[in-house]
Amino acid sequence: MSSTNIQKAMPPHQHTTLGVTLNITASLFFALMFAYTSQLSALGGEEIFGWRMFLTFPCLTAFIIFRGYWPQVTSIYRRRYRERYFIVIRLLSSFLLSFQLWIFVWAPGNDYGLAVSLGYFILPLTMVMVGRLAFRDRMSRLQQLACLFAVLGILNQLVVSQTLAWPTLAVCLGYPGYFWLRRQTDTNNIGGLWFDMILALPLALFFIMQGGQVISGPAVDIHLLWAVLGLGLVSALALTFQALSAPHLNLSLFGLLIYVEPVLLMLVALALGEAIHPAEWPTYLAIWLSVIILTVEGLRGLKRQRGAKRLQMD
Repeated sequence: MSSTNIQKAMPPHQHTTLGVTLNITASLFFALMFAYTSQLSALGGEEIFGWRMFLTFPCLTAFIIFRGYWPQVTSIYRRRYRERYFIVIRLLSSFLLSFQLWIFVWAPGNDYGLAVSLGYFILPLTMVMVGRLAFRDRMSRLQQLACLFAVLGILNQLVVSQTLAWPTLAVCLGYPGYFWLRRQTDTNNIGGLWFDMILALPLALFFIMQGGQVISGPAVDIHLLWAVLGLGLVSALALTFQALSAPHLNLSLFGLLIYVEPVLLMLVALALGEAIHPAEWPTYLAIWLSVIILTVEGLRGLKRQRGAKRLQMD
């Protein structure tokens, strides 16, 4: 029986439970990678990024082929002759993604783990704002209230504690710009991700050779090579579990599970010795309150969906 037929034969509650399990597992692997990169002290952030990209890309390609998503890749590829600025836009998209992936592996070893985790907490809120401003998506009252608390938290970080770090802004503002570009160019799928990563491979290889800690001329540091292979495995598993979870989850539940990862990243940063300063607590409390508000809205949405399904069945 194919995986598609198995999914169709699965009861709805088991279908959802599997999706939640896969998604949380992906978040655990992302958190593990966050901690893992901090232990690669012999490598710079650029070389770690290079190895992550170089080792993850073949796994992504295999996943796309195995799951039947390759037509998305070929569809985007055919557009290279029809669209005048196709390659320029794809290079810009690849740069935006690469910058985010670099920050993720650079931050834990440079005492910016908490700053990055805060950026991921704020990210869903900035995505809501971008949707409202760029695509005129409607914002519910709860979303407006959540955004208000988020703005208050950011103002506290900027004005009172004066500790608003650039990685926080890079994450919470950079990712919305990246997804906005993908949505505008109709490449917001795994095929678009594949193109972004393949265009970043030359830069990844440059960082690997420039760093020279694992490969230095004809010599290879076996211990470091095993370490970066482990990083590639963790990265590939995180991406795979996240992709596998998506078909089992509706949009509301998928949105709620977004908050699992920043919580885990924050715990990793605290475990690595970073600390939340007293003046920063109002920021975190305001952001967490925003998260709670959006979680309540998401749960209400799930309840309405279940109610609608029951009415249809009756």
